[in-house]
Amino acid sequence: MQNNSKRKIILDCDPGHDDAIAILLAAGNPNIELVGITTVAGNAEVEKTTNNALKVCEIAGITDVPVFKGSGQPLIRNRETAPDIHGDSGMDGPVLPEPEKTFEDEHAVDFIIRKLMDSDGEISLVPVGPLTNIAMAMRREPAILPKIQEIVIMGGGTFGNWSPAAEFNIFVDAEAAKVVFDSGVPITMMGLDLTHQALATKEVCARIASIDNRPAAFVSDLLEFFRQTYLDVFGFEHPPVHDVCSVAYCIDPSVVKTKHVRVDVETKGELTYGMTSVDLLGVTGLEPNVNFATELDHTKFWDMVIEALNNLPEQ
Repeated sequence: MQNNSKRKIILDCDPGHDDAIAILLAAGNPNIELVGITTVAGNAEVEKTTNNALKVCEIAGITDVPVFKGSGQPLIRNRETAPDIHGDSGMDGPVLPEPEKTFEDEHAVDFIIRKLMDSDGEISLVPVGPLTNIAMAMRREPAILPKIQEIVIMGGGTFGNWSPAAEFNIFVDAEAAKVVFDSGVPITMMGLDLTHQALATKEVCARIASIDNRPAAFVSDLLEFFRQTYLDVFGFEHPPVHDVCSVAYCIDPSVVKTKHVRVDVETKGELTYGMTSVDLLGVTGLEPNVNFATELDHTKFWDMVIEALNNLPEQ
């Protein structure tokens, strides 16, 4: 694929073990142009997620992609993080030196607005953490809305993992999620229904371990830590790499099957705050607003990740 046909994305993330692998997939695939990496508080505080993003860039030899620190607090609620899943650093497991690469002076929200306003509608937003940055950009400059090619979200589902009803990324800032889901921008949603199919099985981990470069060794360390926390917290034998699904879709949409449905975000319920109400049967009669991912091609997905890791330089 020629450079002019690369898909341009801004990856908005909160690294995070699966966020880190999502960055590596984007960097290692020739069909993606990673315009920028923006960070948000989620799996850990924004200072930590930003530092983690910089570390991933150094491991992968990503020297020409700028990193922008974003929102440190949800729009309304108090910040909530996930140390039980990702450790205190947000990316526990691998032992990494402090990065030499630094983040840019410009705030992530300002960067998102600037890049979209300067574009011709060819940039997709790929938020794989809480949607605070995206919502703030939409509210600050509504003129970006028609400039967004697509938003490929990791979040939500028909069930929860942070409450019985809500997935973590949506729960952490449901008000921001509501802004995004109600924006009218084309949205594809990788919810838990889909991402729990993206399991790093023993066979997958063995394939990654066989790759002789530092990025692959880093991923092996990430998955070992992630496997143990998912086993301890959720009883999963194999950890799901949620966020990687959104980047994989941007590379090849056929890696997932989707259904065009109505999705609304609950912000008022005592027991259902952060729930994504997915109208699979069309019972509301409301206009569909989301391409909801339902089925993952597991083989194609992991082949894509393995290929990207092989493409990354030895550091």
